[in-house]
Amino acid sequence: MKNSFYSFTILIGLMAMGIYYFPETESSFELIWEDQFEMERLDSTVWTPVIGNGCPELCGWGNNELQYYSDQPNNLRIKDGILIIQAHKQDYEQCGYTSAKVVTKGKADWKWGKIAVMAKLPYGKGTWPAIWMLPTVKGRSLQWPQDGEIDIMEHVGYNHGVIYGNIHTEKYNHILGTDRMDSVLVSGVSDTFHEYAIEWTENEIKWLVDDNIYHTLSRENDSYGGWPFNQYNYHLILNLAVGGNWGGKHGVSENIWPQTLEIDYVRYYQLKD
Repeated sequence: MKNSFYSFTILIGLMAMGIYYFPETESSFELIWEDQFEMERLDSTVWTPVIGNGCPELCGWGNNELQYYSDQPNNLRIKDGILIIQAHKQDYEQCGYTSAKVVTKGKADWKWGKIAVMAKLPYGKGTWPAIWMLPTVKGRSLQWPQDGEIDIMEHVGYNHGVIYGNIHTEKYNHILGTDRMDSVLVSGVSDTFHEYAIEWTENEIKWLVDDNIYHTLSRENDSYGGWPFNQYNYHLILNLAVGGNWGGKHGVSENIWPQTLEIDYVRYYQLKD
């Protein structure tokens, strides 16, 4: 059901090495929206490209990243039903690389459910693709990490094939050294498509690759400082960064560019009553 936005009004409203085991059941989630990128251009009713390098407020996007995000066709395009996010070694706007980042903020924002993205990842030192979520805060500026972040999938090229799932909150974040990250080794991440997903409920988040759970976090007795994920709807972010504090920890390869993050589909499943 390419580009089927049925029940879209409902959508907007509702909106390391782990041991594999099978999730409880798919029947607890109902598919209500998907984008399979059959349009010639990115659907502007759902996606917004981010432009810039974060300056002046957040230069390098807070991570000393090297890329300038662009919406030009060499960085962001749809080809044969695949969303292409491509990073180039290119001097542009005082940056040495260009790439792309798209968000659903204010257009498709969700609270609880399953979010699944079928993707093929880039390779090589310095690549840092991510599928992640931030809250759509209204009436004030986002406060990070207090308002929360959910990382559905992160991959750094110097640790090829290791897929990371994580959260960031006031209580649990890498700055304090209280990360609750876990990871799993997945073969062929740059050669074949894999589905990266979370199953997110009021008291739990599960991370999955190809429908296999490798990481689970529970709310337990945490208040907002440890579990802010029930307060706001969250939007989806797809991007390919270059370098940065984590992605560039072991340098950036000179001869691998361009590198591509390919997205086959994005799906949102609503929790059934």
